[in-house]
Amino acid sequence: MLEGTVMATARIVSLKALVHGVSVSRWTPLSRALRLRSRPLYCAVRDYSAAISPPSKAVVYEQHGSPDVVTRMTELPPVEINDNDVCVRMLAAPINPSDINRIEGVYPVRPPLPAVGGYEGVGEVHAIGSAVKGLSPGDWVIPSPPSSGTWQTYVIKEQSVWQKVDKSTPMEYAATVIVNPLTALRMLEDFIALKSGDTIVQNGATSIVGQCVIQLARLRGIHSINIIRDRAGSDEAKAHLKQLGADEVYTESQLEVKNVRGLLGNIPEPVLGFNCVGGNAASLILKFLKQGGTMVTYGGMSKKPITVSTSAFIFKELTLTGFWLQRWMSSDKAEERQSMIDYLLGLCRDGKLKYELEVAPFDDFHTALEKAMGKRGRQPKQVLKF
Repeated sequence: MLEGTVMATARIVSLKALVHGVSVSRWTPLSRALRLRSRPLYCAVRDYSAAISPPSKAVVYEQHGSPDVVTRMTELPPVEINDNDVCVRMLAAPINPSDINRIEGVYPVRPPLPAVGGYEGVGEVHAIGSAVKGLSPGDWVIPSPPSSGTWQTYVIKEQSVWQKVDKSTPMEYAATVIVNPLTALRMLEDFIALKSGDTIVQNGATSIVGQCVIQLARLRGIHSINIIRDRAGSDEAKAHLKQLGADEVYTESQLEVKNVRGLLGNIPEPVLGFNCVGGNAASLILKFLKQGGTMVTYGGMSKKPITVSTSAFIFKELTLTGFWLQRWMSSDKAEERQSMIDYLLGLCRDGKLKYELEVAPFDDFHTALEKAMGKRGRQPKQVLKF
């Protein structure tokens, strides 16, 4: 009887470690259970007397590789809820490119394996530990800063991880507010002191970050020049971005001219550029920038390097730098971060910030994953609904 109790306790502890992002050697750690046999009985009894979560359905991966190959949906048993923990029933969580990169093993920061996928989302507080203050069952919360493991029906993390959000916010926007919209806001505010009448230029303008940049810039009276890829449906994409507030939208082939500044008309030369593509698309941004301008790189979708002419450095005195949201989020800016997230969610509720999303049932995860990986043509960002 004691051996069976200890074995079950070991499994709970192991899976709790998985949910919290702690590395474990295997799903059922027999060797660990054997080591626990020498511990007194009260160790096992304490685990069973503690509050526990409901069982959870999760998307897990035990090795890095192509997400459509290495991920699987599985059932996880109940997990202990400690005094400072909050058990959250997930409502929605997106599939971001960085989620795919983490599973592939190419993202700079990755959770230890085995791991539950997902990095942001929104959920409803299901239960709280005895020491938790300021949160109650029924509240909506998001992980801020984002943390691994949101692709599961129940998530348990310490209270410090969760930020309460207004329940009147559309669920799909609450689930996606940090990784993309916050990136757009920070880039507009962190590098150049932009003022009304200034101009920015960006590639990857149809991305969620790109759509947010257009709208946030417009709210500040800032012009935007936007570059998109040459592909089927580019006319429709241009019309959509113009509707969001873009001043100009060009395909890359339209910019194969000697003097791109001649295309600007009465719009001032851009002082700030955002690059998420690399390769030729980055070079086009450099062509647009005015003397002393700055290009910020926050992605490399083309997987091609940025090539800069000598004259861009010497004669235009351009500055090239980078932005990584995770580094900014890990800094000591908790109050500032919360204020900015509330600001962005307020814009979403007021209809002043919107972007293309497609909500997919969690049980249909692998279809949504194929769409997120580009295997079914261009698709909106996939948001899993639990």
